[in-house]
Amino acid sequence: MNQSHGRIRAITLDVGGTLIQPWPSVGHVYARVAAEFGLPGLPPQWLNDQFKCAWAARGAFDYTRPAWQRLVNRTFAGVIQQPVAPECFDRIYQQFVQAESWQTFADVVPTLKHLRDRRIRLGVISNWDERLEPLLERLDLARWFEAIVVSHQLNCVKPAPAIFRHAAERLDCDPEEILHVGDSAEDDVAGARAAGFQAARIDRSDPGSSKETVSDLSALVGLLSPQRGEGRGEG
Repeated sequence: MNQSHGRIRAITLDVGGTLIQPWPSVGHVYARVAAEFGLPGLPPQWLNDQFKCAWAARGAFDYTRPAWQRLVNRTFAGVIQQPVAPECFDRIYQQFVQAESWQTFADVVPTLKHLRDRRIRLGVISNWDERLEPLLERLDLARWFEAIVVSHQLNCVKPAPAIFRHAAERLDCDPEEILHVGDSAEDDVAGARAAGFQAARIDRSDPGSSKETVSDLSALVGLLSPQRGEGRGEG
């Protein structure tokens, strides 16, 4: 990553696509729960494709439980004839607060440890609902962060600058001293910059890096100013 950054005292991170991903996939989780409610054999890839279409067409999304229920219903509408039973949706909703439904990317914990060892303050800024904090606890990720700022707490979603400014206050840092990293060019990069943050986009599908993107969180370490004694042969 060749983009120049100013002094970085804190790094905030998006969650989905940045720290974790659904496991084995959204479609696998939906299919497994649907089978428990009398709908066996639904192809996970089919459900994944339907979910992607429903997500792309979601419009304004406030990350509330009713919003997720509408999205789940749209996903299944292309696969089954009847609406998803409320009990089935409830199970799906609760399944995504379980650690078994998510995978932490391999670079996350080593990078967080290195950053904390360098005394970089760490936070989360995420468009999510009330399930995020317990999920991060179950994944043993919450302990790394001084501030976990979630859209449902503020009734404000990225890319609105207010959610970033709230995180800056929680971290007791000026916005220009914070680097925000996420996988959305609009929600994460544009939103962070509008709030005065530094910003970088993570694109895990790209094995290389460019001026404004990284393919792995470990690249963030290279953006930090050397501490005293680093890189100069000093003890």
